[in-house]
Amino acid sequence: MPFIDLESNLPASRFSEEFLKKLCSSTAAALGKPEDRMNLAVKAGLQMLVAGSCSPCVVLSVSAIGVTDTADKNKEHSAKIFQFLTGELGLPEDRIVLRFYALGPHQVGKKGTVMSFL
Repeated sequence: MPFIDLESNLPASRFSEEFLKKLCSSTAAALGKPEDRMNLAVKAGLQMLVAGSCSPCVVLSVSAIGVTDTADKNKEHSAKIFQFLTGELGLPEDRIVLRFYALGPHQVGKKGTVMSFL
């Protein structure tokens, strides 16, 4: 049950429903997870500074159980997610930052319990 949180200083108009669906599909494929397990949130129009500049940028966080727990896995995920974001948003790689968080099943609640018990 991955969580994708995208923050950007780009205007909300850049993040259409079509973009969200493509982001869902792309990140699900990168992580090897089914699309119906994905959770996405986009926060646009933020005041942001990345690498000393307020030029257009994105910070994307990936939190997931079992697929973000090693450097090797995250290196693979990073390459695929960067390819999607640079292609869709037209940003250079130095204006995009990814953060990966490894979650344990006890850290995700669903259906009145946690994933450990589902």
